[in-house]
Amino acid sequence: MQKITGVGGVFFKARNPQQLMEWYGQHLGLQFQHGYIQFKWADDKPTGSTSVAIFKEDSDYFNPGEQSYMINFRVADLRALLAELRENGVTIAGDMQEYDYGRFGWIIDPEGNKIELWEPIENDD
Repeated sequence: MQKITGVGGVFFKARNPQQLMEWYGQHLGLQFQHGYIQFKWADDKPTGSTSVAIFKEDSDYFNPGEQSYMINFRVADLRALLAELRENGVTIAGDMQEYDYGRFGWIIDPEGNKIELWEPIENDD
């Protein structure tokens, strides 16, 4: 049986795609070329993966966003990024949370989509 080998991308609609791409570039450093961006994974440290999770339809995890999806971006220094985003007027959703596998924070983009930011704990095991 053939199997999925990874996540090929995340796609979503926007009322104003160009403006939203510019916002992601300004605040999260994502530089779109021809309407998309491609993340390449390497075998070098730090290693990483892309996750897919399915939530119950009535989950409040995406609140206050009303979308049916959420993007999770890995970041290097969550505290610094959240401080910078707050200073630049980006809406921060809730408080940063820490777990043994990393720190999490959330922001809201201009179209009301909640975005999860994750600073993983790097293990050399």
